[in-house]
Amino acid sequence: MESFDFILALHLMIDILGVTNELSQALQRKNQDIVNAMKLVQISKQQLQMMRDNGWNSLLEEVSRFCNVFEVVVPVMSSTFKARRRSTRRNDDVTNLHHYRVEFFYTIIDMQLQELNNRFSEASTELLLCISYLNPSSSFSAYNKEKLIRLAELYSADFLVVELVASEHHLSTYILDMRTSEEFSSLESIADIAKQFVKIKKDILYPLVYRLLVLALTLPVATATVERAFSAMKIVKHRLRSKMGDDWLNDCLVPYIEKEVFDLVPNEVIMQHYQKMQNRMQSL
Repeated sequence: MESFDFILALHLMIDILGVTNELSQALQRKNQDIVNAMKLVQISKQQLQMMRDNGWNSLLEEVSRFCNVFEVVVPVMSSTFKARRRSTRRNDDVTNLHHYRVEFFYTIIDMQLQELNNRFSEASTELLLCISYLNPSSSFSAYNKEKLIRLAELYSADFLVVELVASEHHLSTYILDMRTSEEFSSLESIADIAKQFVKIKKDILYPLVYRLLVLALTLPVATATVERAFSAMKIVKHRLRSKMGDDWLNDCLVPYIEKEVFDLVPNEVIMQHYQKMQNRMQSL
């Protein structure tokens, strides 16, 4: 821990985590603002690229000051780098500057940029942004007809050409109906509008919009909630439960993931329910 390599790694980690902190927090919120989240993705990419282009000198100066305070030896950057384990592939003429700047600093930032590009490609970003325009909050303030038509075009297998042609008038009627209906004035999420659609049979009146809502709700977006669900599967279905079926796994996962909801249910109610089920089984 009292080495230049360790201190440099920690300072770089602090800088990278500082750049991606707001994005990480935004992606972990249950009620995600997709538009702002995608904006934070672009900002994080720009900041990391700026750090790569112009951040080495400032990082090295900061680490050097830290090392001087705690009497840690700072290697001479123009000297030949000496690895702890000698590698036959390494060129003996590599300097400390080349090692720390190119093989360490540039490599780590490039890995972060590549990860963001892989998770948020142009295609997936466009899809998420188009879905965000279905959001009914604030009297459908996010509504954008052109973007919703583009969303239907992205799912070309689910929409006929005739439906895409008629979608412009279909969406114009839909948004006017939504903004003048009290039933839709206080909705906050895409799931809320889908439920209300079915409840008052608007799904029959606006089949194209309802199909977009269903596609948006079934899209497997890599959010923190989904990640927690997969983590819970590893905890619930361990080696002693390797043969459990899908129904049992689902019954175990729901109360585990939704702990906050199930904590509100009194134990007496659960016991009474199982007692009734047991009596019914015995009567059969």
